[in-house]
Amino acid sequence: MPKKAISTDKAAPPGGPYSQAVVAGDHVYLAGACPVLPDGTWVRGAFADQARAAFENLARVAEAAGADLTQAVRVGVYLRDFADFAEMNEIYAEYFGHPDPPVRTTLPVALNGFDIEIDAILYTGD
Repeated sequence: MPKKAISTDKAAPPGGPYSQAVVAGDHVYLAGACPVLPDGTWVRGAFADQARAAFENLARVAEAAGADLTQAVRVGVYLRDFADFAEMNEIYAEYFGHPDPPVRTTLPVALNGFDIEIDAILYTGD
């Protein structure tokens, strides 16, 4: 089964030598999305602004892969400050609050200069 790298200028560019997403069979693997605009400018300030920017990047890369976030089977959320957990949950529900939500892991991590990163795996099969 060949894999296909996905790239879009409608989402933040990768921050290193990796793809924004990879399609392998019926799965789409979305790389970590950070609060960065498509032009590479970091979103600073309020947690909600950063979170929405990161979730929007994830959604745009999923779309570039021919999928959408309703097809997520696993999501990873990484928070600089776990005190943002409740607010993240509210925003998360805007993107993944459909009747059949994916599994999720949320971890506090040492993010440097930003508050949230999100990755996901989508299943596009029947």
